[in-house]
Amino acid sequence: MEAGEEPLRLPKSPAPPGETLRLLFLQLRPRQWTKNLLVFAALAFSADRMSLESAAAILTAFLLFCFVSGCVYILNDYVDREADRQHPDKARRPMASGRLKPALALSFGGVLLAGSLLAGWYQNRLFGLLLLAYFAMNVLYSLRLKHIVILDIMVIAAGFAMRAVGGGLAIRAGFTSWFLLCVFFLSLFLAIGKRRHELLLLEHNKGLHRKVLMNYSEPLLNQLSSVVTAMTIVSYSLYTFRDGQSAPLMWTIPCVIYGLFRYLYLIHVLGKGGKPESLLYEDRGILACVLVFGAAVVLI
Repeated sequence: MEAGEEPLRLPKSPAPPGETLRLLFLQLRPRQWTKNLLVFAALAFSADRMSLESAAAILTAFLLFCFVSGCVYILNDYVDREADRQHPDKARRPMASGRLKPALALSFGGVLLAGSLLAGWYQNRLFGLLLLAYFAMNVLYSLRLKHIVILDIMVIAAGFAMRAVGGGLAIRAGFTSWFLLCVFFLSLFLAIGKRRHELLLLEHNKGLHRKVLMNYSEPLLNQLSSVVTAMTIVSYSLYTFRDGQSAPLMWTIPCVIYGLFRYLYLIHVLGKGGKPESLLYEDRGILACVLVFGAAVVLI
């Protein structure tokens, strides 16, 4: 929004009964479920464990992460509903717009969370504990950690790493330290890009929407992005060379480099990056890179 521009005001009348289920589903932010695809990395990089049983277990883990992360979004939107009304896009969310009653959303989230944690515990006790830890970490993020500079983006990155670990637990496959570092640094890279987009989009009202933005500057985020980009490339390269992987896997390194550089181009030249999960569908370069990389990893 420009300086002096009034925040977006949407109708606050409750939704008709027939629309409530649709709003509850939208409140889970299904468009962001692509983030949970990281659980499939365990199966993609563990060819010796590929089976129908493993596929079913990893699919169940994916759905449970979608439901638990959806519960996190419900809590986050409840806490941030007033601040979200200052954002040109987030003001359209069900609770921020006033179409969905907060009490109903919280009740729905509580039931869904309990069912998801029980299902995770039944599938694998360690996986169930990981789901609980993931939810607890994100609750702390929503209530406190998102206001602490630097730590806020590190928590976001840790959430992605926990998804990758969860996939490994679901099929009882281990992960090496280099792989987890790759996931963490890549997640940190995306989180920094998102903060930078928010900073530029809300330049004159950044403190109203997200207080932590007051502690960031564009030069700082650009520097952090450069450092993390290099660390991601180095970590992935060492993973392909040193962790007993198939030698041809090193040929996927250029694909990783292109994907990172393409994303930097979208951030710095086209001004995107506010919704990393959407770029997977919207940008043909990113989509092609992901498809080629995924196919190459499975074939190798």
